[in-house]
Amino acid sequence: MAFPLLPLLAPSSIASTPDLSIVGYTLIGPLLTSEDVAITQKYVSKNFGLVEFSVQVTSAIEIDDIIALLDAGVDTVFPESGEQATALLEIGVPGSRVVFPGEDYDDVNGVYVSSTTAKTELATKLSKSVLADGTGNKKLYVTFTSTPTLEQVKQTVALPAIPIIPAESLTTDSASSTGKLSVAAIFTSALNTDRSDGYFSTLVVDTLGVALGLVYSSEESIAEAIKSRAGVYQSRKRGLWFKGATSGAVQTLVRLELDCDGDCIKFVVQQAGKGFCHLDTATCFGKSGGVMALERTLVSRLENSPAGSYTRRLFSDDKLLSAKIMEEAEELTTAKTKGEVAWEFADLLYFGMTKAVQAGVSWTDVERNLDSKAKKITRRRGDAKQKWIDAATKTEEASEKPVLKTESINGSRNTTDAAKEAAKEKTGRIQLARVDVSKISSYELTDLLRRPAQKNANIMNLIGPIVEAVRTRGDAALLEFTAKFEKAKLDSPVLKAPFPPELMELDQETKDAIDLSFENVRKFHAGQLESAPLVVETVPGVVCSRFSRPIESVGLYVPGGTAILPSTALMLGVPALVAGCKNIVLASPPRSDGTLTPEVVYVAHKVGAAAIVLAGGAQAVAAMAYGTESVPKVNKILGPGNQFVTAAKMLVQNDTSALVSIDMPAGPSEVLVVADKKANPAFVASDLLSQAEHGVDSQVILIGVDLNEVELQAIEDEVHEQAMRLPRVDIVRGAIAHSRTFQVKTVEEAIALSNKYAPEHLILQLENASKYVDLVQHAGSVFVGAWSPESCGDYSSGTNHTLPTYGYATVYSGVNTHSFMKHLTSQELTPEGLKTIGGAVVRLATVEGLDAHGNAVRVRLEHLAKEQ
Repeated sequence: MAFPLLPLLAPSSIASTPDLSIVGYTLIGPLLTSEDVAITQKYVSKNFGLVEFSVQVTSAIEIDDIIALLDAGVDTVFPESGEQATALLEIGVPGSRVVFPGEDYDDVNGVYVSSTTAKTELATKLSKSVLADGTGNKKLYVTFTSTPTLEQVKQTVALPAIPIIPAESLTTDSASSTGKLSVAAIFTSALNTDRSDGYFSTLVVDTLGVALGLVYSSEESIAEAIKSRAGVYQSRKRGLWFKGATSGAVQTLVRLELDCDGDCIKFVVQQAGKGFCHLDTATCFGKSGGVMALERTLVSRLENSPAGSYTRRLFSDDKLLSAKIMEEAEELTTAKTKGEVAWEFADLLYFGMTKAVQAGVSWTDVERNLDSKAKKITRRRGDAKQKWIDAATKTEEASEKPVLKTESINGSRNTTDAAKEAAKEKTGRIQLARVDVSKISSYELTDLLRRPAQKNANIMNLIGPIVEAVRTRGDAALLEFTAKFEKAKLDSPVLKAPFPPELMELDQETKDAIDLSFENVRKFHAGQLESAPLVVETVPGVVCSRFSRPIESVGLYVPGGTAILPSTALMLGVPALVAGCKNIVLASPPRSDGTLTPEVVYVAHKVGAAAIVLAGGAQAVAAMAYGTESVPKVNKILGPGNQFVTAAKMLVQNDTSALVSIDMPAGPSEVLVVADKKANPAFVASDLLSQAEHGVDSQVILIGVDLNEVELQAIEDEVHEQAMRLPRVDIVRGAIAHSRTFQVKTVEEAIALSNKYAPEHLILQLENASKYVDLVQHAGSVFVGAWSPESCGDYSSGTNHTLPTYGYATVYSGVNTHSFMKHLTSQELTPEGLKTIGGAVVRLATVEGLDAHGNAVRVRLEHLAKEQ
């Protein structure tokens, strides 16, 4: 037992007994009648989880009643007779839930005896005996014929044994003021420490058992904590520490516990405010994860999710949430592999927790019910309701047939699964699923516009150790990860300028293509430079200005993987050069032989890069963010990448010690094509496929404006025929599996739908396409007319191809010259200008209580007054 005391409550006085839940354990008894059983059962059911209940039963209580008490949540039974205890064991009650009267302790939790028969030998014997089920050492409980003295209690605790004391004889206040036994004094009597200051190591945890921090306690602080029911500890420098007294992050003390040696204390608390740590984090050990993190996220989303969003609908639309729970439960039942079961169970838990948060139920409440179920002795029959048996039978029959799902209520889960299946399937027609917008609700349309779900629940857990390893171990870690992930063994992780000519040997045609693209991108981005500072005289004598300066050091991430991307090096390197960045660092994963593609090295040379980091993934991001022995630290990281790169960029941006910013979040490539009757089906299909070949998680959308069956079929035929001629056809299959054709009536309706989707690339294959550009509100880049394929923007037209994806076009711009610059403001005031605005400044500073702010103006105004 974690607390060296077991309070005894009489059934008749339960309601009037002082609150001793801080002890964590309560013995109710003796139960003499069926009425006592009913009172106790009701009380235990109502308060289950607040404390752990035991009951002391007399021989008058029936075995069935005892089982009912155990089912209600009673942890341990103290039978009056050995025969009663034996009967419980014989019908299957675990020995860990029975305490035997007397010294016969085989197969039971322990024994309880009177103080007159308590012996050190018995206590020692019990403490060395372990239950057959491995649930822990057996315990000795001691009863008293009358209220014991504190000294008698301490002697009992020293045996070691646990004294059973009537609750009315105990107090959480000072014993001297009440004449009762002090709970604090009993608790501290079991403590021991080898510290010279006499303090006790104290672990503070929340009600879910998550460690918040490590502190110290003294007998004085423990007494104060028990009395005030708050987190009160012992500061080694400043005396008693009342947690949260100044910060507001106070704690309610739930219960106290001791470890097995009595030299460490556990405070179980309910934490308020920002958290336990002085750094305003939940714990002193960093972020907590799992269900706790999920619960906090869902509570935040309940409070802050915008009206009309999918999350808000989950909380407000009971039918939608019920459908999602049923959908995830069904998918869990059909999961086969270990990974699938883990994933589907996590999904079910997510939507189940959404239901719980919606109803005001905490995870602590859920765990309390789980614990309650674990206490039950009576077993269920082991069957299910007939409707679910019938449903399971149908599911089993359906699973025997090959089915490729392409639609779901949220447009994400089943489509991703379909992408996997399609990527595996080598034959069959490649075709976008059709959706007639006029025949679905706005809710369904919103769901169908969702991107393929990104399974990134554990990505931070995966990339966190990688980032930390590079941050702390530098080049050594970077080389290890490059060997592990790229299969390239390097002597140095950096290629420094000037780059050897042999590393950028290219045929003349490729060089010419890069040179032409370089110049066009340079011209367009040079045109974005500000010709002069912005200067505004807000009132006479007050001149405000705004001017730009380049970011000194930038890191440019150029992906490798399934495609060689010198174009990305151009799109990042050229605007950095135009902006005037002093230090340009590229990062790109090497080939297995340790070299880079010569195209990337050639572009790095043209843009004046100082170095190329021979690494990819989170490790490359970390190296540029923190710097290593060889890799210079940068101020901003830009460039696309997979979900691991994106997660690493987000992670380092949020680390104040890195002091680095990023361009934007990123997701898989995507394109949306709006086509009318005049559009060439071959052109439309080629534009869709140009993005579908990026990866199976890419998405392509076609919005057909008033297209009939023949016109739609013509586009679909072109998609299939052109795709089948592509070397990356298997990737295309995966992308097309979760892509769609939306049918609408008008161009205006089509562009409104596009604005809702906010695509990375928007292609307007419309008659008189340019007149519709003004309707576009959200897109990364717009390609106007039949002769403007997206591919030109990717390479040579001049615009940048590093664009916001996954709907971020609603709030982010694509990379541009200003992505590599920062803006400063300045102001210059004359005496007349200060007189004009000085009064307003002083007044507002006074309103905010910032007297020094006002004084900085006041002394100048007084000086001017003296000069006049």
